[in-house]
Amino acid sequence: MSDRSRHARAGARRRRLPLRYLLPSLLLVAMITMLMLRGYVHSEILADHRIRPEAATDKVPDKILDGGPVIDTRGGQETSRSIGKHQLVLTFDDGPDPEWTPKVLDVLKKHDAHAVFFVTGTMASRYPDLVRRMVDEGHEVGLHTFNHPDLSYQSNKRIDWELSQNQLALEGAAGVRTSLFRPPYSSFADAMDDASWPVTKYIGSRGYITVVNNTDSEDWKRPGVDEIIRRATPKDGKGAIVLMHDSGGNRSQTVAALDRFLPGLQGEGYKFANLTEALGMPSAHTPVSGVELWKGKAWVYAVGASDNITGVLVVGLAVIGVLVMSRFGLMLILSGVHARRVRRKDFAWGPQVTEPVSVLVPAFNEAKCIENTVRSLTLSEHPIEVVVIDDGSTDGTARIVENMRLPGVRVVRQHNAGKPAALNRGMANARFDLVVMMDGDTVFEPATVRELVQPFGDPGVGAVAGNAKVGNRDSLIGAWQHIEYVMGFNLDRRMYDILRCMPTIPGAVGAFRRSALERVGGMSDDTLAEDTDVTMALHRDGWRVVYAEKARAWTEAPETVQQLWSQRYRWSYGTMQAIWKHRRALVDRGPSGRFGRVGLPLVSLFMVLAPLLAPLIDIFLLYGLVFGPTEKTVGAWFGVLAIQAICAAYAFRLDKERMTHLISLPLQQLLYRQLMYVVLLQSWITALTGGRLRWQKLRRTGVVGAGPGGRVPHQRTSSVSGDERRPVA
Repeated sequence: MSDRSRHARAGARRRRLPLRYLLPSLLLVAMITMLMLRGYVHSEILADHRIRPEAATDKVPDKILDGGPVIDTRGGQETSRSIGKHQLVLTFDDGPDPEWTPKVLDVLKKHDAHAVFFVTGTMASRYPDLVRRMVDEGHEVGLHTFNHPDLSYQSNKRIDWELSQNQLALEGAAGVRTSLFRPPYSSFADAMDDASWPVTKYIGSRGYITVVNNTDSEDWKRPGVDEIIRRATPKDGKGAIVLMHDSGGNRSQTVAALDRFLPGLQGEGYKFANLTEALGMPSAHTPVSGVELWKGKAWVYAVGASDNITGVLVVGLAVIGVLVMSRFGLMLILSGVHARRVRRKDFAWGPQVTEPVSVLVPAFNEAKCIENTVRSLTLSEHPIEVVVIDDGSTDGTARIVENMRLPGVRVVRQHNAGKPAALNRGMANARFDLVVMMDGDTVFEPATVRELVQPFGDPGVGAVAGNAKVGNRDSLIGAWQHIEYVMGFNLDRRMYDILRCMPTIPGAVGAFRRSALERVGGMSDDTLAEDTDVTMALHRDGWRVVYAEKARAWTEAPETVQQLWSQRYRWSYGTMQAIWKHRRALVDRGPSGRFGRVGLPLVSLFMVLAPLLAPLIDIFLLYGLVFGPTEKTVGAWFGVLAIQAICAAYAFRLDKERMTHLISLPLQQLLYRQLMYVVLLQSWITALTGGRLRWQKLRRTGVVGAGPGGRVPHQRTSSVSGDERRPVA
């Protein structure tokens, strides 16, 4: 095989779209298609509600104006026919309707009468069983267009479309075609004018007989049962085509009038027959089979699926609405309770914690960040030792730390085995009972360790979550993550602290009792979210996990969409793995059962289900903007945005952050949130398809100093190794 062929095959393999990307794309396309189909069938798309005023009649032949209600222009002819004496053809427009059409059919069956139902394609597509019942019970069916537009405004192409789609619905519902047609907004033959006559001739050229009426019950006005009967009854025993409606509103008067009208006129010798029976013509129905039948059935099935799927989406939208409002309400209330509690002047976790602490820094290829990280630790106001675990770095990370020659800082090397193994190796080499864990791209403030370990004054506390902040927030994507960290993560942690079901100790800043970690087996590599996994294990073992708001750490957030995607994909998938791993807690007793029945449902609802359903808000926003009602849709979306803005502003106030970053909140909701949706959906698909996600290392830039944009001073205070003070080389 030539090199060119090998390269071509390799390129083809690279270009093949992975399943985890393909499935979300197909799901999105399918969802949009179903919504578009639903909008079309419900006359929200391509609907034209214009009604043309009366026009001149000089181009309409007199024999049509003075003729009967059945107009035949097929084959170039221009004829009309009337119904014979003592014969009535009942016609019902705009159906079928799921409430009123069955009642009309029941009355007709009760009095052994037949009628003609001029169905619209939209209604026939949605309620095919009723159309099938019409045909099975001997009634005739005619076309009334698909979307009920005034055809005098439409082009021939649109007229053909209305007819063909109407026939397609009829074929799928009842397996027949029809030659009968009634134009929307039509009335008597003498109302034909210069605008509607060309349409009637064109309809005839397509093989249809146009049917108008002699008497109009005007039942759509709901004038009362007696008045409907009076208007529908012809005079002097004449035959007539009677116009009624079985859809379009409350038809209770129509049903009641029909139940009196039929036996009353039957008693006077009238017969109620189909149109073709009254005219002595062959049936208007032609059975269809083969491809045409299956096309119709496929159409009806697709419409049913779109209605069902849309119904499910609406339910999902209601669920996400409840979840979002519940989460916002809980966050606002419980985070306020948490802040008031920990900020009281007399508040204390217990005796002040002054014992030394081991700080573990797992590092894999952190050459650009590790020096800032370690130097920030040397400024700690709490006595510490620093253990840097080099997890098989290939960029000289360990050498950089060793060359710094800082007292109290040790480097432990191992072959690359992953972050959980590195942390366990660090614990094995730690000298103290309190262990702080941080990432190799994170910078601590001088007070961070001291604030982080104070909750251990309470002997029931097994772990403490710190306040992770985005250090590189100057870019737009950094600002969006900054909002997410302050609002989503830290408000959540305050809420979960009060509820005693904190789901995650952040890898960037967390502290643990060594004895608590040893009881749960240390850090596990069973999941890709080892921090969530171990936090859940601690809850199940009976330990409290709390949040220390003043223990701030500045971390380097992803700076590109690809890096952000990789990070959040791992987080989402790892969280699902952790939930699944600890699912037995749902039926356990004791602390494990409490976490299982309180913590796991909350985490599943707020961190997995709610984000998965949240795209529905934006999908329906887009649908409402395009197809209406636009004002209500925009108002609802801005209402949700306003609630989010209130929560965000409150979170920023609690964290003493500048409000200027919230300027990008609306844009975050439109763009950034969509990325998070796709990431979570991709995680679901990976889980459901049995995929295995590997750890993905993010590229670091080392831009985070002692704070957002700050630098780490090149000077250190006391550490565990002694009180010597000297400049750092």
